[in-house]
Amino acid sequence: MKPIIGIMPLYDRKKESIWMLPGYVELIETNGGIPMILPLTDNFETLDYFLETCQGFLFTGGQDISPELYGTEKLVVCGETHQVRDTMEIYCMEKALEEDTPILGICRGAQLLNVVTGGTLYQDLPTERPTEINHQMKPPYDKGQHEVQLVEGTMLADILDQSTLSVNSYHHQGIKDVGEKLTVTAISEDGLVEGIYLDENQFVLGVQWHPEFFASDTRENQRLLQMFLAHCY
Repeated sequence: MKPIIGIMPLYDRKKESIWMLPGYVELIETNGGIPMILPLTDNFETLDYFLETCQGFLFTGGQDISPELYGTEKLVVCGETHQVRDTMEIYCMEKALEEDTPILGICRGAQLLNVVTGGTLYQDLPTERPTEINHQMKPPYDKGQHEVQLVEGTMLADILDQSTLSVNSYHHQGIKDVGEKLTVTAISEDGLVEGIYLDENQFVLGVQWHPEFFASDTRENQRLLQMFLAHCY
């Protein structure tokens, strides 16, 4: 039986609709899992069904996380937030961590993992942490924008079996103070944390870049997703 992986939905405020990038689904399906897109809801009873049904969860990119959740006043430079999505994803992530259900967080998903474990975020990198690297690249997004250094002996370096990785970059927020018990596994050329994992669980990993914009069968995506899915049985 293939593992069922719950994928957190994306939300379009202008259209008042949920949607999904095909790349997230393809990452799961191409590499041996069954993707299941969750509804956007803060009804915990509904979410409990998916927490009982899914063997792993993919936390996607999207809106900024409400700064109140990491004890900071919201700045003008903070982008759009979504209370229902924050409530839903924090509930699902906390429950998944408690049950040791595998988690892969991408962009917002990595930032959420950091917040849930007690870390903080830069609300806007250009104003709070200016750098020569442009972390909001223009499309197409299936190309490298900068390199990250993979920390030797950590989960991601072991999975990919390499020391550096060329990544795309489409985010204006980033990890500031690293959450409790998290280990940094990737650092960008300007020193920004771009990869984290929780060693005490079987598979809890967050990356700041967007694997879903690259082909799902690239060497890096295959290694990452197959290791994730291998822990979901």
